Amino acid sequence: MNPKRLLTKSLRKSPYGEEIIKILAAALDAVDPITAVNNHLARRDEELLISNKQYNLKDYERVFIVGFGKASIPMSQAAIEILGDHFTSGIAITKSFPPQFHNFHPNLSIIKASHPIPDESCQISANQIIELLTKTTERDLVIFLISGGGSALLTAPTPDVELGDIIELTKTLLDCGASIDEINTVRKHLSLVKGGGLARLAAPSQVVALILSDVVGDPLDMIASGPTIADPTTFDDALSILNKYQIISHLPETIIDHLTRGKNGEIPETPKAGDPIFRKTQNSIIGNNFQAAQAAIKQAGFYGLNTLLLTTSLEGEARHAGHFLASIARQIDATGDPVQRPACVVAGGETTVTITGGGKGGRNQELALSTVVKMAGLDGAFLITLATDGEDGPTDAGGAVVVGDSLSRAQLKGLDPIEFLSRNDSYHFFDLLGDNLKPGSTSTNVGDLTFIFEF
Repeated sequence: MNPKRLLTKSLRKSPYGEEIIKILAAALDAVDPITAVNNHLARRDEELLISNKQYNLKDYERVFIVGFGKASIPMSQAAIEILGDHFTSGIAITKSFPPQFHNFHPNLSIIKASHPIPDESCQISANQIIELLTKTTERDLVIFLISGGGSALLTAPTPDVELGDIIELTKTLLDCGASIDEINTVRKHLSLVKGGGLARLAAPSQVVALILSDVVGDPLDMIASGPTIADPTTFDDALSILNKYQIISHLPETIIDHLTRGKNGEIPETPKAGDPIFRKTQNSIIGNNFQAAQAAIKQAGFYGLNTLLLTTSLEGEARHAGHFLASIARQIDATGDPVQRPACVVAGGETTVTITGGGKGGRNQELALSTVVKMAGLDGAFLITLATDGEDGPTDAGGAVVVGDSLSRAQLKGLDPIEFLSRNDSYHFFDLLGDNLKPGSTSTNVGDLTFIFEF
């Protein structure tokens, strides 16, 4: 990614713009997928070291790679280069990939699928992975490369549920403001591959999963819906979530019927801790939001800024999180607390949006939009949101920039931020101001970051 692509109108005209962009770029560089794989996967002759655990390649007849998520292509590239001639074949499913990865290796099948709403390409690619895994044996090593976006990209509904039903479910869950943990709890109980499903399909092979986490707190069972880990959630949990958001009446009957039969014990639960299928499974986190946030803090310190890593567990409604973070910006301006100017405060995590309007945007842009009024008049202050995958919701923006004169510039154009917020139209608001961040796909994904700068 070219850091210059992060420059918005407000950053271009600021004397601190270049400095800010380098801090944002440092966060993304810290979770580069190739670097992350190289830090956790190494080969010494016939010994393969995976997160400090050794595997003798002579013990395996075949070594397969199965990647899915927004970072699956560069992760696969790094792993194949390390494996060398021990690599047998593999499949990588992704949302988008740079041209240089086309035809990277003749034995790696690259499939482009849909995210965040799955489509037929997601099911076709998942079925290819299922077919590959059903042919593996105890003499095989399967390396899963998992990253954010994997839940949608890897979609294989249970036989009694149609793909269209899963599409409708996904849209409803996203619109109602359910958290990623809640969404994945439901999806795991309607899938052949989620919630330990891939580990079950790959058994009795040796299974290793290298995981880039995009979920707050790095819960292995929730990242990409935990396809290689025991699932602590239940059918009852899934139904409780649908009841919580009062959406049962809006969902296909097949969904409710399947979950109800599971709750009543008529359908087997997802595999739980202690299941023999996990005896030969290793799961390792190789990159997360905390690493990205720490790298940004380190770079800001290099420029002489006073720094504070506020949290990497930011959750809740995006607009509520925005009000909280804007209040911190005002506090710094008024009192120098909790950190003195020049300051850089970083908050990571993943918020949600309950969609009530017909506008366009993502959670990062909505968070930013909710701060415009409260940030008004703060001289030398910036609030910047950034999705680390470079893609905020169904838009070509990765976030947005708010400065002290954002409100006055909007008013000159006849734009009311409160009105735009009411219809969830953050994208058009910031596009008209020239302050949507548009880095393009970063080929990584570790959640979201929000930055408060005060100079």
